[in-house]
Amino acid sequence: MAKLSTEELLDVFKEMTLLELSAFVKEFEETFEVTATAPVALAAAAPGAAPAEAAEEQDEFDVVLESAGDKKIQVIKVVREIVSGLGLKEAKELVEGAPKPVLEKVAKEAAEAAKEKLEAAGAKITVK
Repeated sequence: MAKLSTEELLDVFKEMTLLELSAFVKEFEETFEVTATAPVALAAAAPGAAPAEAAEEQDEFDVVLESAGDKKIQVIKVVREIVSGLGLKEAKELVEGAPKPVLEKVAKEAAEAAKEKLEAAGAKITVK
């Protein structure tokens, strides 16, 4: 059998359905006695991995409204500005139901910008 190049193999894989590819991966794992999940498990169980390193690698943040403070109306306006598609009633319920997440799984820059806007309006915010 002729040896296939990496590009040729990729072309073959592109033609396969997900079920066919899944079956191939299982057969590959059995034939070579390997698993596709081993590197992930080894990385998670690696000795010397400090919790501080995990915190540095965090790329998704939650912005949690702890309290609206004295200027609830201003905070409601900012919440409506930050959370797209939120009506007045929903924004009011969110602010009055604090502590509640305002934004979930956003980039650090977006979380910091939202925090600044909400704190400027008088709210108490936590970024997790």
